[in-house]
Amino acid sequence: MSNLEEEKMEEILENQNDIKKVHRAKKMMLWFGIVSLGMSFAGLTSAYVISKERPDWLTDFVIPQSFYFSLIVIILSSITIHFAKTSIVAKESKRGMILLIITFLLGISFTYLQFRGFSEIISNGYYFTGSESSITTSFIYLVVILHLTHIIFALISVLVVIYNHYKQKYANGNTLGVELATTFWHFVDFLWIYLFLFFYFVR
Repeated sequence: MSNLEEEKMEEILENQNDIKKVHRAKKMMLWFGIVSLGMSFAGLTSAYVISKERPDWLTDFVIPQSFYFSLIVIILSSITIHFAKTSIVAKESKRGMILLIITFLLGISFTYLQFRGFSEIISNGYYFTGSESSITTSFIYLVVILHLTHIIFALISVLVVIYNHYKQKYANGNTLGVELATTFWHFVDFLWIYLFLFFYFVR
């Protein structure tokens, strides 16, 4: 092997190492954000538990039926985005695109069901603030709205992945964007499962 070929090989290896370092840094940043968000919601649910000692706490609050349906939808979306990622990694482009679109539509359905849940709470006479509100429902409104905010960011990330996949930017094996979006989507899905079970058992 000539000196020129050796230099080119070394340059290629250096570039590959640099790319790996960037990918590792981005994944670490995402996980740092996930841990921070998880701690924030843990703090909110802890405050919820402490507030149960208040005399005006609702002990007969019923979880809206739409929240049950949204739980099913969010679990399905985690399944579809997982197989979307594996399809893209396996270079099954068409299947990956279909699953990404299904994931996005499930995310939209989840958002719709959350607002349906708000409507059910309001129809029972409880509002976010004001004389017709309660500390129980105000907490639930706050936590669910914060979770919805993260769902919106997750939906945007899936849209970006759909666009990049359409432009065949993952065709060369660089699937970091898909991996990051999938990880974040799984996080917001797991977060809702946790919140739902929390509200179901802690009353």
